[in-house]
Amino acid sequence: VLQAVLVAARARIGYCSDVAALTDAMKALRPTLIVAVPRVFEKLINTAAHRAAEAGKSAIFDRAVATACDYSRGLDSGRVGLSLRLRHALFNRLVYSKLRATLGGDLQWAVSGGAPLGERLGHAFRGMGITVLEGYGLTETSAGTTVNRPHHPAGPGLRIGTVGRPVPGTAVRIAEDGEVQLLGPHIFREYWNNPTATADTFTADGWFRTGDLGSLDDDGFLRITGRAKELIVTAGGKNVAPAVLEDPINASFLVATSMVVGDARPFVAALVTLDHEALRLWLRSHNLPETTAVADLVNNSDLRAEIQRAIDTANLQVSKAEQIKKFAVLPHEWTIAGGQITPSMKLKRSVVTQQHAADIDALYAGGND
Repeated sequence: VLQAVLVAARARIGYCSDVAALTDAMKALRPTLIVAVPRVFEKLINTAAHRAAEAGKSAIFDRAVATACDYSRGLDSGRVGLSLRLRHALFNRLVYSKLRATLGGDLQWAVSGGAPLGERLGHAFRGMGITVLEGYGLTETSAGTTVNRPHHPAGPGLRIGTVGRPVPGTAVRIAEDGEVQLLGPHIFREYWNNPTATADTFTADGWFRTGDLGSLDDDGFLRITGRAKELIVTAGGKNVAPAVLEDPINASFLVATSMVVGDARPFVAALVTLDHEALRLWLRSHNLPETTAVADLVNNSDLRAEIQRAIDTANLQVSKAEQIKKFAVLPHEWTIAGGQITPSMKLKRSVVTQQHAADIDALYAGGND
């Protein structure tokens, strides 16, 4: 839909199929708007972090990101003190302007969809001068159903951490079990030659069952918390939404992708894959050969301590019963070619669970000591 709008507006459009080549493509095109899945925004931040680390400026970059987040949250609350404004201005000159330059120099807006972006990334980018507008929709809803907008005539149009308000003519409600349900003329009518699936997808009063879990705040902003079919139910009966834990883990510059496990198990655990580009930098900083195989590092105490810090940050988001007790570092990244990742960068959990059944079983051997 957005592509059709841009074509109608005679906007110049560029496409990039390789995340690794994205910054070069953006320098060439100099876009004012980028549309991508959350993993792309994660990669942009991590790439900038890698470059800062190579220049010996990790501490400065980390403080700059923290200041960007504080500044963005201050904009929401209406409280941006003098000290914060001064810090933000300093980092805008030292860090943010350089980051924007690597993205072409003209980028002001971004649209994210396909998976939850997370508040951390949303605030970081807005604080750096690039506002990410999250939206929500499915194939069955002709893409957008809700969207964050720069301005709205009936109150705030943007709330970071949410996927926005319903577009005109649509309605959103939350069922008793937390499922997001939709109504409107943009909803599909039926699955082709599959009346059983169609009947299962609509409620008795005609609302479309998305299968997503979420909540609506007092201003009508929708927040997606996970997929009902991805919800983990531990042996103790605790419901765990994986995304809440995985987002902080994936924020680690060493992590490529993580997956929380624990369905019908006594506790929650995680599988972690490493970003090979970041790993080379980490090896160099620890005086280890850059050619060291990941398989030889999965039990390295320093590397595991780095991952544990990300796990500890994730565990702060949930109750003790939902916290990750163990994790395994895997020797290979998950890829589209390997079948673990979709072309839109979504994790195929069933595939990963099947392929790494032995690794998951090993996490639970001997309890949680």
